[in-house]
Amino acid sequence: MRTTEEHLAAALALVEPLPEVEVALDDALGCVLTRPLLAAEPLPRWDNASMDGFAVRAEDTAGASIGTPCVLTVLADLPAGTADDPVVAPGTAARIMTGAPVPRGADAVVPVESTGGGGGLVEVHAVAARGDFVRRVGEDARAGDVVLAEGTQLNAQQIGAAAAIGAGRVHVRPRPRVAVVSTGSELVEPGLPLRRGQIPDSNSHLLTAAVREAGGVPVRLSVVPDDPATFRGVLAGLRGEVDAVVTSGGVSMGAFDVVKEALRGEPGMEFVTVAMQPGKPQGLGALDDGTPVFCLPGNPVSVFVSFEVFVRPAILRMRGFRSVRRPRLTAVVVDGWRSPPGRAQYMPVVLERADDARADDGWFVPAWFGDGWTVRQVARGGSGSHLVASLGGAQALAVVPAHVVEVVPGDTVPVMLVNR
Repeated sequence: MRTTEEHLAAALALVEPLPEVEVALDDALGCVLTRPLLAAEPLPRWDNASMDGFAVRAEDTAGASIGTPCVLTVLADLPAGTADDPVVAPGTAARIMTGAPVPRGADAVVPVESTGGGGGLVEVHAVAARGDFVRRVGEDARAGDVVLAEGTQLNAQQIGAAAAIGAGRVHVRPRPRVAVVSTGSELVEPGLPLRRGQIPDSNSHLLTAAVREAGGVPVRLSVVPDDPATFRGVLAGLRGEVDAVVTSGGVSMGAFDVVKEALRGEPGMEFVTVAMQPGKPQGLGALDDGTPVFCLPGNPVSVFVSFEVFVRPAILRMRGFRSVRRPRLTAVVVDGWRSPPGRAQYMPVVLERADDARADDGWFVPAWFGDGWTVRQVARGGSGSHLVASLGGAQALAVVPAHVVEVVPGDTVPVMLVNR
């Protein structure tokens, strides 16, 4: 029997980062850069106003106050985007909008709130110092600076930074296309009538969502009945179309375990037991064209746990991430439960804190790794592999080591976060 670490190593050995592609910036959200982005020019590219007001020579405002304003001649209007560059000579000023280039001769901006007057004159009611309300050239980035390093995931703020330096296209790892194949003659699409012995197919929908959350592009197929020939035909149709395949069901010791029956003779496949609960039966390998295949058990909680522990890290590696594991923290157990001897247990749990540090949406505010966390089982049935409805309340998985057979209130356990 393998440990979870051994099986994870085998899963990661099946995959490599996908070859880089060049895409438009707006298509790169969530992707990982394969080349650094450098500023070709300084940012800002020129001194510009940080406030609406008047560009002035600071020395011209000496002694200015509300009672004794200095009066300057307005020589130009400079809206954002203007290419005009008048010279601000002694005794003059230019009306300027936020973001407009500061004209030659001016070394400060007086906010409009500190001015008065009208027509071609402006009254300045405050003394300006050199540099007031001026964004200096290059203070954000200098030409040649690395703005985004290779390996950076492009989220909203990184997309904004890339656009700011003029990067209209970027080189990234693409999102892997992952086929989701749910097996079982008892499975019916949710919403359709059920006869005795049939159940809704939750696995393919769970896995489709999990693949998407992991940054992959899911390709969900119709349920495959317990017929090896049909299953082989489905896999044949996927060759060359996807970057990975995830199946659920048909990997145990039953008489109708279609995945195991169809694939166990393939040279690139292996079916093993892993020292974990839930999720003991597992399969993985590669099709004859090299496409990696992850064969998960059929019970929904087993599917979820197996995806989190083995498949999600593989998808992240394909996307180019260096760190592929979920973050963890340590929490104190509120209730208690039994754990099977010799197997690591993954218990769906709810996280709580004494200070109730929750955001308005019910999730926890960022301080995940602080002290004071407690956990309790999400369902009285614990980690039963069939408890899919209760799984909907889980925020994390408590990881009970293989040598522990009982968890009692007050124990501390490692907790793997699955919703952050």
